[in-house]
Amino acid sequence: MIDIKLLQNDFEKTSLSLEKKGVSNEVLENLKTLALNTKYKRQEMEDTTAEQNLLSKEFGRYKKENLDVIPLQDKINSLKNKKQELEEEVRALEEDLSSIVLGLPNMPDESVPVGADENENVVLEVVGTKPTFSFTPKEHWDLECDWLDFERGVKLAKSRFTAIKGDGARLERALINYMLDFNRQRGFNEWYVPFMANTNTLLGTGQLPKFADDLFKIEGEDLYLIPTAEVSLTNLYNDEILSKSELPLLLTSYTPCFRKEAGSAGRDTRGLIRQHQFDKVEMVAITSQEQSDEIFEKMVQCASDLLSSLELCHQKVQLCTGDLGFSAAVTIDLEVWLPGQNKFREISSISNTRDFQARRAKIRYKDDKKNIFAHTLNGSSLAVGRTLLAIMENYQNEDGSVTIPEVLKPYLR
Repeated sequence: MIDIKLLQNDFEKTSLSLEKKGVSNEVLENLKTLALNTKYKRQEMEDTTAEQNLLSKEFGRYKKENLDVIPLQDKINSLKNKKQELEEEVRALEEDLSSIVLGLPNMPDESVPVGADENENVVLEVVGTKPTFSFTPKEHWDLECDWLDFERGVKLAKSRFTAIKGDGARLERALINYMLDFNRQRGFNEWYVPFMANTNTLLGTGQLPKFADDLFKIEGEDLYLIPTAEVSLTNLYNDEILSKSELPLLLTSYTPCFRKEAGSAGRDTRGLIRQHQFDKVEMVAITSQEQSDEIFEKMVQCASDLLSSLELCHQKVQLCTGDLGFSAAVTIDLEVWLPGQNKFREISSISNTRDFQARRAKIRYKDDKKNIFAHTLNGSSLAVGRTLLAIMENYQNEDGSVTIPEVLKPYLR
């Protein structure tokens, strides 16, 4: 979450940043009133405590000098009662403020271009060359390779679930292993984590409370199916104080991901682009505040090089303020070329959340005897299903078969 002190000490600058992420003026004005009321009430409480402490010292002197302590005792008791009342008021105000702040998005970096939505994102670079075909390329669901069984996926669960079979299933598994090996060679430590998370864990990375409708809840349990391994990997260090010498921590993991895709009705209803369950290999970094920009570039390059190793043309896209995710301060998307759709589509999203998630999850490091909130970063490396369909479309043959990329052949033996 954002630092409440920023709201109290520099509200104008903070509110301008939050407006860029779509926070309404009404919410901001209410927030300003509550933040200032909390600040002033806390100051009144601290002043009352200081006065009570001062008079308590005087009380000892009065008794020692045999002075009349009754008026002073009455004053001390009055201040004690006032302090207790103020403590209750401050506690209630801070709970209200924290509840609102938990629903506020992260502030964008100043370098992020201002824009309303994805149409104002900025293409930074195109990497690789689009393939050429002697025939009209098909979309992945129309290929005759018979890897994807949409009907049986729906029968087993519901729409937006797909069963993958034969060489398609083997290729999905090969991609997972290849991606994990690739990331390990770039210095990321592999983890295997639970596919469920509790409320506190999801609060830590920002999925709760705002995005509860997008999560699959386990009935009768304080557990949810995870929407991404970012949740689990980041919260491995929830409520811990790390040594600065341990940083950066570079982590990678494969997990299935589960999302209700709330609000996506009518979008990408065919194929593997937008599923309720999909595989993903994730990168997460926990860094000192000074390291995070360098690690951000390293993560973007790692995902880009992974796509290049598969000889998949892609572009790097800087997200504008209106398209940034809830927790992100800056994001670069990688969009892979899909010849069947004749367009680039997102396959990876790499974000630096600065100290936003660490503040929520209480992830700190010790630097010169001082506890400092870490920076956390996350990125897909890669979304496995989207990589599978990208291979299907880019490596398709006229007869509907699919050629396997050279780097994956050892993983299919």
